[in-house]
Amino acid sequence: MADWVELFNRKGGSIEGTPYSARWMNPDLPTLCPWKVDAPLGEGTRLVASRNPYYWKVDPEGSQLPYLDRVEFTIIADPEVMLLRASNGEIDMHARHFTEPRNKPVLARNREKGGYRFFDTVPASMNNLMIALNLTHPDPVKRQIFQNKDFRIGLSYAINREELIQAVFQGQGEPWQAAPRRESDYYLEELAKQYTEFDLDLANRHLDQAGFAERDGEGRRLGPDGKPIEFTIEVASGISTQWIDGLELIRGYWREVGVVMRVKTEDRALFYTRKEANQPDGTVWGGDGGLNDALLDPRWYFPFSNESNYAIPWARWYNRQKPNMEPPPATRRQMELYDEVKANPDEEERHELFMEILRIAQQEFYAIGTVLPAAGYGIVKNNFHNVPKSMPNAYVYPNPGPTNPEQYFVSES
Repeated sequence: MADWVELFNRKGGSIEGTPYSARWMNPDLPTLCPWKVDAPLGEGTRLVASRNPYYWKVDPEGSQLPYLDRVEFTIIADPEVMLLRASNGEIDMHARHFTEPRNKPVLARNREKGGYRFFDTVPASMNNLMIALNLTHPDPVKRQIFQNKDFRIGLSYAINREELIQAVFQGQGEPWQAAPRRESDYYLEELAKQYTEFDLDLANRHLDQAGFAERDGEGRRLGPDGKPIEFTIEVASGISTQWIDGLELIRGYWREVGVVMRVKTEDRALFYTRKEANQPDGTVWGGDGGLNDALLDPRWYFPFSNESNYAIPWARWYNRQKPNMEPPPATRRQMELYDEVKANPDEEERHELFMEILRIAQQEFYAIGTVLPAAGYGIVKNNFHNVPKSMPNAYVYPNPGPTNPEQYFVSES
């Protein structure tokens, strides 16, 4: 270990450069959770946890919880392998990674053989595929290009979202930007629908207005340094094949208007390390904050946290972390408004303050959205009980935790 801080984090805090908590990697860490870790993450192909004898909950009849004596997670990097194992009935319950629209027909055909059923997940996500160009890029030329709003608008108009929906998302969803869903109290149609038309004339017009009208012999637009505009979008592997498939289509759309984009997949831990270091040209992630959870996690509406992938150094400035970069005036105004939101006890006033934040987000257009997600699903074995037929699917929920997994149980048949 480099120092006591790293040792402390690995024993009891968050693991820097990864999305993981030490609770999954340190079996000696005391816990009030239903299960305690026996075989930790990172030491083999499974994470195994057993009943915590000191768990503090009982069921309505007074029986000690949890019902399950043992919980086992198999570490699988490939979603296709997950799909195969699920189809064979080898997974008791899951609702991520392989549970994409395109895989539902396969899973439906194998329900009887695999002995499982579906449950619904109601998405809090407002976007299947958010593209975050790095507005705080360390390269001044790329920073100048990406910060040009007309450049981002032009790229947005160049995306054929209807084709994307049919080809990648099984015909489900609708064109959508980074904006709360219709079900949210914070729905703002002007934000959700701006620049979502597929219009190559408008795309080219905005890219020209951005100052990149000149092209080379191969039709590539030239940047302020006289070189072709080329950049790489990084994708964390093992999360969603739709991100990769979608980006491949978008790569072709953008080439049509003279912009060269490459796709680079990488391990999730490396992805986090690079974005924390402000290294990527751009990244892809899902659109968190689509329901009323937008108030709690407004990452896509202004630089709020280290998940605001389009401007993490601006978010660090807001959170008084270093290294950082001071954001522009409109962004600072959003931060002031959010501080007012947190301090205001009046619900109506909080609502209006947050709507003002969204109206500024509409003007700034930080990141490029694509498709509003349709309802999702998970699978659960027929002998696995007390799993609700429907549950919210949200990072801040976070499912299935609030559905009381300590009361899940397995029957003989």
